[in-house]
Amino acid sequence: MQNVAIGVTDIPALLSFAQNEKIDLTIVGPEAPLVIGVVDAFRAAGLKIFGPTEGAAQLEGSKAFTKDFLARHQIPTAEYQNFTEIEPALAYLREKGAPIVIKADGLAAGKGVIVAMTLEESRSRRFMTWLAGNAFGDAGHRIVIEEFLDGEEASFIVMVDGEHVLPMATSQDHKRVGNGDTGPNTGGMGAYSPAPVVTDEVHQRTMERIIWPTVKGMAAEGNTYTGFLYAGLMIDKQGNPKVIEFNCRFGDPETQPIMLRMKSDLVDLCLAACDGKLDEKTSEWDERASLGVVIAAGGYPGSYSTGDEIHGLPLEEVADGKVFHAGTKLADDNRVLTSGGRVLCATALGHTVAEAQKRAYALMTDIRWDGSFSRNDIGWRAIERETELTAEFSQQRFARNAQLAGGFRFVAARFF
Repeated sequence: MQNVAIGVTDIPALLSFAQNEKIDLTIVGPEAPLVIGVVDAFRAAGLKIFGPTEGAAQLEGSKAFTKDFLARHQIPTAEYQNFTEIEPALAYLREKGAPIVIKADGLAAGKGVIVAMTLEESRSRRFMTWLAGNAFGDAGHRIVIEEFLDGEEASFIVMVDGEHVLPMATSQDHKRVGNGDTGPNTGGMGAYSPAPVVTDEVHQRTMERIIWPTVKGMAAEGNTYTGFLYAGLMIDKQGNPKVIEFNCRFGDPETQPIMLRMKSDLVDLCLAACDGKLDEKTSEWDERASLGVVIAAGGYPGSYSTGDEIHGLPLEEVADGKVFHAGTKLADDNRVLTSGGRVLCATALGHTVAEAQKRAYALMTDIRWDGSFSRNDIGWRAIERETELTAEFSQQRFARNAQLAGGFRFVAARFF
């Protein structure tokens, strides 16, 4: 395995590297190259790549595009309106009141969202700087103001080959930086899988009301979708899902706990999807829970330092656990240094979410660098559910939910 120093948006250099090294399959992780057409470029050169085209990646690249698309195809989501000017936006906020949600239109690394619980918060100068282009550049020149949805969130990820859909295990991430879901939004401070809120009924509703209409609608509009499709859902007390957002990739930090549960060969699934043969595959999962805790650099999601030496990393493989690297780099003297805001994700399996949580936090006990921090309550919603019941019944319920919300096996479905 080799870490190659090529920028993720340097498509000519990425293409040249893939051609020179005769790469058989490219799986795109970051969103930035997707929205500028890395898949289109690789396909034009005859290279196999798993991800959506530039046109299809608008589902993540533009919140306004996505909301308009959802409205056109009557896919459940929050009521909304798009704005490019401050005064009409302020008038709309006064009309709708609080709580309300304000989103930057383009890519903002998970930080372009304001959940305003009061009108004073909604009228803060923060979103005005977005419209002026002072915070996220072009990404914030247009904003979406939408209805605040009450319920429980879940991450619903599927693989799509243009015609068939194969669900992955469900998960739930923790967007806020602080314990108890406080503080500003981040790219995600931890996640667990499966998400018990996604029962068999919720799973079916999500496929029928959201996933299939989205993939069919994109195809009908000339943007046939291939790649991972991540639906961020809000699920109300009646089990009705609505779309909060779409991502066009395997989520971070959801990928880490999902991959720890995955028994299938991911590369095999991606190759089948590239060939339009996802219907010939199934995805198989460990019935245990998994949970990942992000260890971040001090100051994140604001400004943070890089280049700090990381101490206490495990020197050997850990049974039923793994420390995934994200914002790290290897120095010339083989020291591991920080290079991003979300640096590591300590992830572990357990027979319950509580057990997986205990093991994940134990895995990161010795890991440290100046200013490093993490949340200490990842998985709290699922653990609250577990503690409401006796230990025996809790395990029975978890096993049932694992089957329904992401356990054991999924089969690809054709929708045309």
